[in-house]
Amino acid sequence: MPMMDSAAAAGKAGSGEGSITAIDEAEGKITIDHGPIAAVGWPAMTMAFSADKESMEKVAVGDRVTFAFRTGEGGGGELTAIARK
Repeated sequence: MPMMDSAAAAGKAGSGEGSITAIDEAEGKITIDHGPIAAVGWPAMTMAFSADKESMEKVAVGDRVTFAFRTGEGGGGELTAIARK
């Protein structure tokens, strides 16, 4: 399934729901298995989002969450909010 061009997706905001599959404090990443996110043209997938320490302390592996993010240059995402469901 093709994804949007990463340059076209950069700087967009989106939100979704999913499950935490990993938290990497050393890299500052939270990995989320999420459904499709139409706002940025993403299919369902598992991906790592950049996250601050406060966000990482709010959740644990296995938690169902809702989250908001903004896209970056490389096509990745940076969490702007996350909460347990």
